[in-house]
Amino acid sequence: MQSREHRSSIRYKNKIYYCPISLAMDLIGGKWKGVILYYLLSGEKRFSELKMVIPEITDMTLSIQLKKLEEDELITRRVYGEKPPLKVLYKLTPLGEKIGPALEQLCLWGLAV
Repeated sequence: MQSREHRSSIRYKNKIYYCPISLAMDLIGGKWKGVILYYLLSGEKRFSELKMVIPEITDMTLSIQLKKLEEDELITRRVYGEKPPLKVLYKLTPLGEKIGPALEQLCLWGLAV
């Protein structure tokens, strides 16, 4: 682990971060991104499967958050079929999988609170 006094910058997608926590929170911060990533740890899921395990999220919010996670290269979106209803699957990328241990620890911490 780097020293907390480390002052070098990190460049990710044409943005400069001066603290690794700032980068991490930019990618997974907010109410829903971590939750979505947590449920994708167990494997790829369809939109409806994510909606089922996160019933309090609206369809629009889930759609927006999935797009943001895809833009940040934490998940991939695969579309099967040529005409509706299309089958769309969301899956963690290798970068997205790296957050798994941290999310597991956050889950354990949440259970202990």
